Amino acid sequence: MLADTFVWKRRCRTVWRVFIVEDDPDMREFFESGVARSTHLCVAASAGTVAQALALLDEADPPDVLLTDLQLPDGSGLEIIRAVRQRFPACESLVISMFGDEDNVLAAIEAGALGYIHKDAAPDDIAQTILDMKAGASPISPMVARRVLAKYVSLQSTRTEVAEPQPQVLADERPTLSRREQEVLELISRGFSYQEIARLQRVSVHTVQTHIKNLYGKLAVHSKVEAVFEATRMGLLPRASR
Repeated sequence: MLADTFVWKRRCRTVWRVFIVEDDPDMREFFESGVARSTHLCVAASAGTVAQALALLDEADPPDVLLTDLQLPDGSGLEIIRAVRQRFPACESLVISMFGDEDNVLAAIEAGALGYIHKDAAPDDIAQTILDMKAGASPISPMVARRVLAKYVSLQSTRTEVAEPQPQVLADERPTLSRREQEVLELISRGFSYQEIARLQRVSVHTVQTHIKNLYGKLAVHSKVEAVFEATRMGLLPRASR
């Protein structure tokens, strides 16, 4: 059975592909069964170490979701989050967490994760949390959200005090966006979820993800927040959209 655990399961094609990294076999099986409860999700692969996860990323089709523990036998799940963020910008990451683990969750969010799932979550909650994230939500507690906001405000204040005036981005230095990419960018800046954008644009959610992945590449960013910030800085969005 273990021989089948750390390979890509290529049957996943029409649903969100979830890549699970958890070193405890029982816990890994628990999360796999939670994912399998939704017809909109499938376990594309699972791994138990950083090395196994990175090796799978080298040979895999892009996953849609990374669900990873942070405390792994050969390193930190943060390394996997950063690798996924760099290689597959459209893939969104969630952390497997424990209560009272806010410091590690905060580090994971800074690395690119959008939220977390507790290890004692109910199986149905696992699937729903992933689906909520794919719909545009960020599953984090109010406590963690306040800490993220406080750190962001502190960093912005520091930058304002020491930063020199930034050179204006010239029009010919801005990336060229297609009409659809510009529309998706504007909807992102207004806070619409992937599903809402798909409905407004009358396209599939996967098509929206493709547009967003292209936007990330052109703007050289790895998240929706960074995309809006860079697009505003470059003059592709009005300042009021920030």
